[in-house]
Amino acid sequence: MQKYDVALKNLLTRGASGFLSRLMGLEVAKFLNVNLPEARTHQPDLLGEARDSTLFHVELQSTNDARMAFRMLDYLVAIELKCMRLPRQLVLYVGEAPMRMKNRIAAGGLSFEVKMVDIRELDGKDLLESDSLDDNILSILARQPDGRRAVRSILEKIAASGPANRAQALQELTLLAGLRSLGGFIKEESQNMPILTDIMDHDLYGPMIRQGMAAGRIEGRVEGERALFQKLVSKRFGTPPDWVNQRIVQLEVEELEDLYLRLLDARSLDELFGAA
Repeated sequence: MQKYDVALKNLLTRGASGFLSRLMGLEVAKFLNVNLPEARTHQPDLLGEARDSTLFHVELQSTNDARMAFRMLDYLVAIELKCMRLPRQLVLYVGEAPMRMKNRIAAGGLSFEVKMVDIRELDGKDLLESDSLDDNILSILARQPDGRRAVRSILEKIAASGPANRAQALQELTLLAGLRSLGGFIKEESQNMPILTDIMDHDLYGPMIRQGMAAGRIEGRVEGERALFQKLVSKRFGTPPDWVNQRIVQLEVEELEDLYLRLLDARSLDELFGAA
Protein backbone atom coordinates (compact mmCIF):
# COMPACT_ATOMS: atom_id res chain seq x y z
CA MET A 1 0.00 0.00 0.00
CA GLN A 2 2.95 2.35 0.56
CA LYS A 3 3.40 2.94 -3.19
CA TYR A 4 -0.25 3.89 -3.54
CA ASP A 5 -0.08 6.05 -0.41
CA VAL A 6 2.52 8.28 -2.04
CA ALA A 7 0.57 8.76 -5.27
CA LEU A 8 -2.78 9.19 -3.52
CA LYS A 9 -1.41 11.63 -0.95
CA ASN A 10 0.17 13.70 -3.70
CA LEU A 11 -3.06 13.83 -5.68
CA LEU A 12 -5.24 14.55 -2.65
CA THR A 13 -3.04 17.24 -1.13
CA ARG A 14 -1.54 18.88 -4.22
CA GLY A 15 -4.60 19.91 -6.16
CA ALA A 16 -7.55 17.69 -5.32
CA SER A 17 -8.49 19.12 -1.93
CA GLY A 18 -11.82 19.97 -3.56
CA PHE A 19 -12.43 16.23 -3.82
CA LEU A 20 -11.90 15.76 -0.08
CA SER A 21 -13.99 18.84 0.65
CA ARG A 22 -16.93 17.33 -1.20
CA LEU A 23 -16.40 13.91 0.32
CA MET A 24 -16.10 15.09 3.93
CA GLY A 25 -18.33 18.16 3.86
CA LEU A 26 -15.44 20.42 4.88
CA GLU A 27 -13.52 23.20 3.15
CA VAL A 28 -9.90 22.07 3.40
CA ALA A 29 -7.52 24.81 4.53
CA LYS A 30 -4.26 22.94 5.12
CA PHE A 31 -2.67 19.58 5.85
CA LEU A 32 -0.65 18.87 8.97
CA ASN A 33 2.50 16.73 8.82
CA VAL A 34 2.73 15.23 12.28
CA ASN A 35 3.71 12.02 14.01
CA LEU A 36 1.39 11.11 16.86
CA PRO A 37 3.07 10.30 20.19
CA GLU A 38 2.50 7.05 22.01
CA ALA A 39 4.42 3.95 23.00
CA ARG A 40 4.56 3.48 19.23
CA THR A 41 4.57 6.19 16.55
CA HIS A 42 1.29 6.86 14.75
CA GLN A 43 1.61 8.22 11.22
CA PRO A 44 -1.80 9.18 9.84
CA ASP A 45 -2.10 9.12 6.07
CA LEU A 46 -3.74 12.55 5.91
CA LEU A 47 -4.34 14.90 8.82
CA GLY A 48 -5.57 18.37 8.02
CA GLU A 49 -7.56 21.35 9.09
CA ALA A 50 -10.65 22.83 7.45
CA ARG A 51 -11.29 26.56 7.08
CA ASP A 52 -13.72 26.39 10.00
CA SER A 53 -10.87 24.93 12.12
CA THR A 54 -12.38 21.42 12.09
CA LEU A 55 -9.63 18.81 12.28
CA PHE A 56 -9.95 15.90 9.83
CA HIS A 57 -8.17 12.57 9.44
CA VAL A 58 -8.23 10.35 6.33
CA GLU A 59 -6.79 6.85 6.07
CA LEU A 60 -6.22 5.36 2.60
CA GLN A 61 -6.85 1.62 2.47
CA SER A 62 -6.27 -0.78 -0.44
CA THR A 63 -7.01 -4.01 1.49
CA ASN A 64 -9.76 -5.16 3.83
CA ASP A 65 -8.55 -4.88 7.41
CA ALA A 66 -10.82 -6.66 9.87
CA ARG A 67 -9.63 -4.36 12.65
CA MET A 68 -9.86 -1.10 10.74
CA ALA A 69 -12.44 0.43 13.10
CA PHE A 70 -10.13 -0.30 16.06
CA ARG A 71 -7.21 1.28 14.20
CA MET A 72 -9.27 4.40 13.58
CA LEU A 73 -10.28 4.57 17.24
CA ASP A 74 -6.58 4.27 18.14
CA TYR A 75 -5.79 7.15 15.79
CA LEU A 76 -8.69 9.19 17.21
CA VAL A 77 -7.31 8.98 20.74
CA ALA A 78 -3.72 9.68 19.63
CA ILE A 79 -4.79 12.73 17.59
CA GLU A 80 -6.83 14.11 20.48
CA LEU A 81 -3.88 13.72 22.84
CA LYS A 82 -1.58 15.47 20.34
CA CYS A 83 -3.89 18.24 19.09
CA MET A 84 -6.39 18.50 21.98
CA ARG A 85 -9.20 18.22 19.43
CA LEU A 86 -11.24 15.33 18.08
CA PRO A 87 -10.96 14.96 14.28
CA ARG A 88 -13.65 14.10 11.78
CA GLN A 89 -12.49 10.76 10.36
CA LEU A 90 -12.81 8.95 7.04
CA VAL A 91 -11.51 5.64 5.66
CA LEU A 92 -11.20 5.90 1.88
CA TYR A 93 -11.08 2.38 0.42
CA VAL A 94 -9.43 2.08 -3.00
CA GLY A 95 -8.89 -1.70 -3.23
CA GLU A 96 -10.00 -4.07 -5.97
CA ALA A 97 -11.86 -6.58 -3.77
CA PRO A 98 -15.31 -5.55 -2.43
CA MET A 99 -15.08 -3.55 0.79
CA ARG A 100 -15.95 -5.83 3.73
CA MET A 101 -14.66 -3.85 6.69
CA LYS A 102 -16.95 -3.11 9.62
CA ASN A 103 -17.17 0.57 10.49
CA ARG A 104 -18.64 0.20 13.97
CA ILE A 105 -17.51 -1.06 17.38
CA ALA A 106 -20.14 -1.82 20.01
CA ALA A 107 -18.97 -3.84 23.00
CA GLY A 108 -18.68 -3.52 26.74
CA GLY A 109 -20.26 -0.08 26.88
CA LEU A 110 -18.06 1.20 24.05
CA SER A 111 -19.73 2.60 20.94
CA PHE A 112 -17.64 3.95 18.08
CA GLU A 113 -18.43 4.47 14.41
CA VAL A 114 -16.28 5.77 11.58
CA LYS A 115 -17.24 6.78 8.06
CA MET A 116 -15.94 4.40 5.38
CA VAL A 117 -16.28 5.09 1.67
CA ASP A 118 -15.47 2.71 -1.17
CA ILE A 119 -14.27 5.08 -3.88
CA ARG A 120 -16.06 2.91 -6.46
CA GLU A 121 -19.36 4.05 -4.95
CA LEU A 122 -18.56 7.53 -6.27
CA ASP A 123 -19.52 8.50 -9.80
CA GLY A 124 -16.29 8.98 -11.72
CA LYS A 125 -17.95 11.28 -14.25
CA ASP A 126 -17.67 14.44 -12.13
CA LEU A 127 -14.02 13.76 -11.38
CA LEU A 128 -13.30 12.98 -15.02
CA GLU A 129 -14.91 16.25 -16.14
CA SER A 130 -13.19 18.33 -13.48
CA ASP A 131 -10.74 21.08 -14.47
CA SER A 132 -8.22 19.53 -12.05
CA LEU A 133 -5.87 16.95 -13.58
CA ASP A 134 -5.49 15.41 -10.12
CA ASP A 135 -9.27 14.85 -10.01
CA ASN A 136 -9.09 13.34 -13.49
CA ILE A 137 -6.46 10.81 -12.40
CA LEU A 138 -8.39 9.92 -9.23
CA SER A 139 -11.46 9.23 -11.37
CA ILE A 140 -9.81 5.99 -12.57
CA LEU A 141 -10.52 4.52 -9.12
CA ALA A 142 -14.16 5.65 -9.02
CA ARG A 143 -17.12 4.06 -10.80
CA GLN A 144 -16.49 4.10 -14.56
CA PRO A 145 -18.88 2.50 -17.06
CA ASP A 146 -16.12 2.36 -19.67
CA GLY A 147 -12.60 2.02 -18.28
CA ARG A 148 -10.85 2.32 -21.66
CA ARG A 149 -12.72 5.48 -22.53
CA ALA A 150 -11.84 7.00 -19.16
CA VAL A 151 -8.17 6.11 -19.66
CA ARG A 152 -8.19 7.70 -23.11
CA SER A 153 -9.78 10.89 -21.76
CA ILE A 154 -7.27 11.18 -18.91
CA LEU A 155 -4.33 10.55 -21.23
CA GLU A 156 -5.58 13.30 -23.56
CA LYS A 157 -5.68 15.71 -20.61
CA ILE A 158 -2.20 14.67 -19.51
CA ALA A 159 -0.90 15.20 -23.05
CA ALA A 160 -2.44 18.69 -23.05
CA SER A 161 -0.92 19.61 -19.68
CA GLY A 162 2.37 21.39 -19.14
CA PRO A 163 5.61 19.52 -19.93
CA ALA A 164 6.69 19.65 -16.28
CA ASN A 165 3.55 17.78 -15.17
CA ARG A 166 3.24 15.07 -17.81
CA ALA A 167 5.77 12.52 -16.54
CA GLN A 168 4.56 12.62 -12.94
CA ALA A 169 0.89 12.56 -13.96
CA LEU A 170 1.47 9.59 -16.27
CA GLN A 171 3.38 7.74 -13.56
CA GLU A 172 0.57 8.33 -11.02
CA LEU A 173 -2.09 7.26 -13.50
CA THR A 174 -0.30 4.01 -14.40
CA LEU A 175 0.23 3.18 -10.73
CA LEU A 176 -3.40 3.74 -9.71
CA ALA A 177 -4.73 2.09 -12.87
CA GLY A 178 -3.03 -1.10 -11.70
CA LEU A 179 -5.58 -1.24 -8.88
CA ARG A 180 -8.28 -1.55 -11.54
CA SER A 181 -6.34 -3.79 -13.98
CA LEU A 182 -6.27 -0.99 -16.56
CA GLY A 183 -2.51 -0.77 -17.06
CA GLY A 184 -2.71 -2.51 -20.43
CA PHE A 185 -5.16 0.12 -21.70
CA ILE A 186 -2.74 2.89 -20.76
CA LYS A 187 0.09 1.29 -22.71
CA GLU A 188 -2.12 0.76 -25.78
CA GLU A 189 -3.72 4.20 -25.73
CA SER A 190 -0.50 6.10 -25.02
CA GLN A 191 1.03 4.58 -28.16
CA ASN A 192 -1.43 6.69 -30.16
CA MET A 193 -0.10 9.86 -28.50
CA PRO A 194 3.51 10.55 -29.56
CA ILE A 195 4.03 13.08 -26.77
CA LEU A 196 3.30 10.36 -24.18
CA THR A 197 5.21 7.68 -26.06
CA ASP A 198 8.30 9.87 -25.71
CA ILE A 199 7.82 9.88 -21.91
CA MET A 200 7.31 6.10 -21.82
CA ASP A 201 10.59 5.66 -23.73
CA HIS A 202 12.48 8.26 -21.69
CA ASP A 203 15.61 6.90 -19.94
CA LEU A 204 14.54 8.30 -16.56
CA TYR A 205 10.74 8.38 -16.61
CA GLY A 206 10.09 5.25 -18.68
CA PRO A 207 11.40 2.74 -16.10
CA MET A 208 9.56 4.59 -13.30
CA ILE A 209 6.25 4.39 -15.18
CA ARG A 210 6.73 0.72 -16.11
CA GLN A 211 7.58 0.00 -12.46
CA GLY A 212 4.30 1.66 -11.49
CA MET A 213 2.41 -0.57 -13.91
CA ALA A 214 4.11 -3.68 -12.55
CA ALA A 215 3.40 -2.66 -8.95
CA GLY A 216 -0.26 -2.21 -9.74
CA ARG A 217 -0.51 -5.62 -11.39
CA ILE A 218 1.25 -7.28 -8.45
CA GLU A 219 -0.96 -5.58 -5.87
CA GLY A 220 -4.08 -6.59 -7.76
CA ARG A 221 -2.87 -10.20 -7.98
CA VAL A 222 -1.96 -10.34 -4.28
CA GLU A 223 -5.35 -8.92 -3.29
CA GLY A 224 -7.07 -11.58 -5.38
CA GLU A 225 -4.92 -14.34 -3.86
CA ARG A 226 -5.74 -13.14 -0.34
CA ALA A 227 -9.46 -13.09 -1.09
CA LEU A 228 -9.35 -16.62 -2.53
CA PHE A 229 -7.33 -17.94 0.41
CA GLN A 230 -9.80 -16.37 2.84
CA LYS A 231 -12.66 -18.20 1.09
CA LEU A 232 -10.79 -21.52 1.26
CA VAL A 233 -10.07 -21.04 4.97
CA SER A 234 -13.77 -20.29 5.57
CA LYS A 235 -14.75 -23.38 3.59
CA ARG A 236 -12.40 -25.58 5.64
CA PHE A 237 -12.81 -24.16 9.15
CA GLY A 238 -15.95 -21.99 9.03
CA THR A 239 -16.10 -18.22 9.47
CA PRO A 240 -12.59 -17.22 10.62
CA PRO A 241 -12.06 -15.04 13.72
CA ASP A 242 -10.73 -11.49 13.42
CA TRP A 243 -7.14 -12.46 14.17
CA VAL A 244 -7.13 -14.79 11.13
CA ASN A 245 -8.57 -12.11 8.83
CA GLN A 246 -5.94 -9.71 10.13
CA ARG A 247 -3.17 -12.19 9.31
CA ILE A 248 -4.53 -12.83 5.81
CA VAL A 249 -4.63 -9.14 4.76
CA GLN A 250 -0.93 -8.89 5.67
CA LEU A 251 0.23 -11.98 3.75
CA GLU A 252 2.58 -11.63 0.79
CA VAL A 253 2.72 -13.90 -2.28
CA GLU A 254 5.41 -16.23 -0.92
CA GLU A 255 3.56 -16.72 2.37
CA LEU A 256 0.30 -17.42 0.55
CA GLU A 257 1.93 -20.09 -1.60
CA ASP A 258 3.20 -21.85 1.54
CA LEU A 259 -0.14 -21.59 3.34
CA TYR A 260 -2.06 -22.98 0.35
CA LEU A 261 -0.06 -26.20 0.75
CA ARG A 262 -0.39 -26.29 4.53
CA LEU A 263 -4.14 -25.80 4.26
CA LEU A 264 -4.41 -29.30 2.79
CA ASP A 265 -3.20 -30.97 6.00
CA ALA A 266 -3.81 -28.45 8.80
CA ARG A 267 -6.31 -29.65 11.40
CA SER A 268 -6.92 -26.24 12.99
CA LEU A 269 -6.36 -22.55 12.39
CA ASP A 270 -3.64 -22.51 15.04
CA GLU A 271 -1.84 -25.30 13.19
CA LEU A 272 -2.28 -23.54 9.85
CA PHE A 273 -0.88 -20.20 11.00
CA GLY A 274 1.34 -21.42 13.82
CA ALA A 275 4.59 -21.19 11.88
CA ALA A 276 3.48 -18.70 9.24
